Amino acid sequence: MENFKSLDQADRKILEEVQRDGRISVVDLAAKVNLTKTPCLNRLRKLEKQGFIRGYHADLDPQRIAQGHLVYVQIKLESTAREMLNEFSRAVRDIPEILACHMMAGGYDYLLKIRCRDMAAYRSLLGDVISFLPSVQQTSTFPVIEEVKDSGLYLIDHDQNR
Repeated sequence: MENFKSLDQADRKILEEVQRDGRISVVDLAAKVNLTKTPCLNRLRKLEKQGFIRGYHADLDPQRIAQGHLVYVQIKLESTAREMLNEFSRAVRDIPEILACHMMAGGYDYLLKIRCRDMAAYRSLLGDVISFLPSVQQTSTFPVIEEVKDSGLYLIDHDQNR
C-alpha cells in the first residue's frame, strides 16, 4: 500500500484539484497540474486504484433536501469491552441519518454527526433508534445553531519531506 510520502508534487496537485471539483475534465485537470492529458489520466487512475481517491460526490444543500437539522450526539456506552464497541460500530453503519461516527477518548465513547428534517424527526430517531443501539448508557445532544464552515476539503501538504 502506497503512503502519502510516496506521492510527488503532480500527484498531490491532482488530489488537491479533484477534491475541489470532482467533475473536472481530464483536459482541465492536466492544464492545472502542468501535465499532458494521458499522463494526467494515468496518474488519476493510479490514485484511485491505490485508494487515495475513494470516490466522487455531489455537495447537496441540506436545506433544499429537507435535511436542515444538524445535531452532534455524544454517546457513552455501558462498557468499552471490545465486543460492545464492535457491536455499536456495526449498528451505526446501518442508520442513514448518522453521517459520521467517531470513537473518542475522554468523557464519552462516540461522537455522532446526524442530519434529519427537524427536531421532531431527531427526537423520534433518538427515542426509537439511537437509544436502542447496543450498549448505549447515555446520550447528550448538541443541536447546531449555525453552520459556519463545513468544507470537507483536506489540506494537501506539498512538502515531500514530511
